[in-house]
Amino acid sequence: MYQKILVPMALDHGISEHTLKVARALCAPGGEITALHVYEAPQGSVSAFLDKEAVREGFERASAMLAAKLIDLPDVRSEMVKGHTARSIIDFAAAHAVDCIVIGSHRPGLSDYFLGSTASRVVRHASCAVHVHRSA
Repeated sequence: MYQKILVPMALDHGISEHTLKVARALCAPGGEITALHVYEAPQGSVSAFLDKEAVREGFERASAMLAAKLIDLPDVRSEMVKGHTARSIIDFAAAHAVDCIVIGSHRPGLSDYFLGSTASRVVRHASCAVHVHRSA
């Protein structure tokens, strides 16, 4: 059983009922579950066409979406950070003494074998236990 569980989530994929069920099953009595969304600001040439206000508005919209998705889940705390997805998940887990990350993963495509998915990067580099919930 784990005291601090992190459940990274992409807002466009929604909250996986199964991933949260796994997190709850692994959570010790009195433990906490945190849902984390990493906001990746536009990179490269796209960022040249966006002003800081547009990026700030995007972050605020994402924060509101995260809060709305968790409104019926009072036992899950929400957090949002800016950065590269895999690196930010790993850094957040280390900074907050997370002892287990429960992360969803899709069936890998060909590009994942060359580039690696977020879940596989987290598995390789996290300093805590990682449970991967594979979707069908």
